[in-house]
Amino acid sequence: MCFVKFTIMGKGDDMGKFIIEGGSKLCGEVSIGGFKNAAVAILPACILASGKFKINNLPNISDIRMICKILSSMGADVEYDGKTAIIDTSGVTECFATYEMAKMLRASYYFLGAGLGRFNHAKVAYPGGCEIGTRPIDQHKKGFEALGAHVNLEHGIIEASAEKLIGQEVYMDIVSVGATMNIMLASVMAQGTTVIDNAAKEPHIVDLANFLNAMGAKIVGAGTDTIKIRGVERLNGCEYTVIPDQIEAGTFMAMAAATAGDVLVKDVIPIHMEPVSAKLREMGAEVIEYDDSIRVIGKEEMHAVNVKTLVYPGFPTDMQQPFTTLLLKAKGTSIVTETIFENRFGHVDELNRMGAGIMVENSTVIINGPQKLSGTSVKASDLRAGACLIIAGLMAQGVTEIEDIYHVERGYDDIAEKIRGIGGKISRIGEEDDDGL
Repeated sequence: MCFVKFTIMGKGDDMGKFIIEGGSKLCGEVSIGGFKNAAVAILPACILASGKFKINNLPNISDIRMICKILSSMGADVEYDGKTAIIDTSGVTECFATYEMAKMLRASYYFLGAGLGRFNHAKVAYPGGCEIGTRPIDQHKKGFEALGAHVNLEHGIIEASAEKLIGQEVYMDIVSVGATMNIMLASVMAQGTTVIDNAAKEPHIVDLANFLNAMGAKIVGAGTDTIKIRGVERLNGCEYTVIPDQIEAGTFMAMAAATAGDVLVKDVIPIHMEPVSAKLREMGAEVIEYDDSIRVIGKEEMHAVNVKTLVYPGFPTDMQQPFTTLLLKAKGTSIVTETIFENRFGHVDELNRMGAGIMVENSTVIINGPQKLSGTSVKASDLRAGACLIIAGLMAQGVTEIEDIYHVERGYDDIAEKIRGIGGKISRIGEEDDDGL
C-alpha cells in the first residue's frame, strides 16, 4: 500500500449565506481567475501519464478541491494552495471515482475518458452537479464504443473497458462539450487516428487540447468542428497555465452594467467575450477592449434586447441567468430563449419574489422593463442562478439574503471579496464546514 500525501490549503465549503445591501455602483478593477470549465477536465487528464505536473491559475472553488480529492484517492500525490496544484501521478494504477466523490460535480465524468485512455478501464459513479436539465452521457458512450470500448451502467456506476483502443471517426449527433473533451481524453493514446466530427468549439476545448499537446499528444483542429487526434504511445508530465474564466468575466461585466458602474475586468481574453460584449453594447453600455482586459461602463437607462443561447461562438448558456437579471433594468420587452438546457429557469421564481414580473413560456422568458427589485430572502438553485441573484441583490433596494451559496462557490473564486473590492456591499456569513479536503 502506497502512502498518499494530500495537502490543500484554502477555504472549505459550507452552507453559508450572502447578505447584500443594494444600490451601490460598482467601480474599480477586478481580476479574473482560471477557467473552471477547463480546469475540471485538465486535472483528470493528468492521470493519462505517470509523471509530475504543475497546473497554474486554478480557481479556488469546491469543484477543483473535489477533483484533487478524487486524484488523491486514486493514489496521486496532490498539493493545492488554491491557485496552483502540484500533482505526481506515478502512484495511480487504476481509475475509480466513488459516488460520494462524484455526486457533487458533473465533471467527474472526465475520469472516464482519462482512465480509459491510460488503463483501458475506468469506473465512475454517475455524476451529479447542478439540476439545470437533462445532460445524458449517450454521446460520451457513443465515442468510447467507437474506439472499441464496452460501456455499462449498473448500480449507479459507469464502467468503461477495452482490450485496446483503436482510432476511428466519431460523428457527434449533437454538439456536446463534455463528450468532445471525453473522447479527446480517451483517444490520445489509441492506436491510429481519431477524428471527431461536429465537435464542440468552446475555448476550454482548445485549452484541454493545448494541455494534452504539452504532455506529448498530437491533436490538431481544436476550436473547429473537426478535431484530429493521432495516438501516441505515452504521455509525460508538464507545467501548464489554465486560461481565464470567460463566465466569471461575463458575470462581472453584467454586474458593472446592472449597477451603472465602471469596472475594468482584468486578466481576460477579449475575443472569448465577444458574444457578451456585443449584447452589452446593444443594450447601451460602453465596452472598451484592451489586450487582456475589458472596461464596462453601465448606463442608468439601457435598451431591451433579445438573447438566445447557442453553442460557441454563440451566446453562452452559462450567461443566460445573469443576463436575465440585467435585462430587468432595460426599457422595453426582452425575450430570452434557452436552447441548451431545458430546465435552466430556477432563478425566475426567486427574481419574482424580489418584485420582478418575469413570464416563462416553455424555453423562453419574457421581460417587460424596466422593473424595480426589492431585497428579500432567496435561494440559489444552481451555480449560475446564484450569480444572477447576486446581481439582483446589487440592483435591489434594501437587503437581500441569498441561501444555498454552496452552488455559487462551486464556480466562483472569492466572489464576495472581489465584489467588495469594487464597491459592492456584500458579506458572507456562516461557519466554515470542513469537507475533508
